Amino acid sequence: MRRLWPDPGEVDDIAALVAAEARPAPADRPWVLVNMVASLDGAITIAERSGGLGGPADKAMFAALRGIADVVLVGAGTARAERYGPARPSEAIRAARRARGQHEVPQIALVTRSLDLDLSTPLFTEAERPSIVITCASADPHRQAAAAEVAELVVAGDDAVDLPAALAALRTADAEVVTCEGGPTLNGDLIAADLIDEWALTAAPLLVGGDAGRGSRSRHPADPRAMRLDRLLESDHYLLERWVRAR
Repeated sequence: MRRLWPDPGEVDDIAALVAAEARPAPADRPWVLVNMVASLDGAITIAERSGGLGGPADKAMFAALRGIADVVLVGAGTARAERYGPARPSEAIRAARRARGQHEVPQIALVTRSLDLDLSTPLFTEAERPSIVITCASADPHRQAAAAEVAELVVAGDDAVDLPAALAALRTADAEVVTCEGGPTLNGDLIAADLIDEWALTAAPLLVGGDAGRGSRSRHPADPRAMRLDRLLESDHYLLERWVRAR
């Protein structure tokens, strides 16, 4: 893998490179990074799944960005579509996390207004650390009680999930870095609330066409959020970009 910018050269250990990058958590919430893969024409899925866009470099970056996360944040719809299971880091990543004083495994946090969840899946029954379910006060109380039996329940907001409040709760629970893996609605809501500190984009060398969605959408349009390029890698024609919020 080659680093194109800054300081061009070979990168032997992508996990170590990512772990060495600065991600200072604000006082009231964790550092929030979004990790997405997209084709050259902006598609984020092929046949409604993101897996067809990725290659070895993208998989390595995915593992590295999960490897630094205290919490992996994902919308419930994306978790269903991508068939999420519990996090299972490699032994090398576990050792690196222990050396940094982190838990060996990040928690998976699902954002859901409806609490329409299958609580019998491995995401809840086989996780080394309890998954987190983030919902709002208007969610069905019976579903809230059922979720609390198998997961850590965070109630943030009244009729919709209040993302700043949810992230504040994660920070109170000692989460310093949150890696968000989508989907587009969750990404769009994070943009609207100006909660994204970093956008990690893998540009896949593909043209997809069709009607695949883009990386974010929201019912609440936001002013454009300025970002600055912090790092650019290339491997087998994939570009791995790190963009940081220009505040």
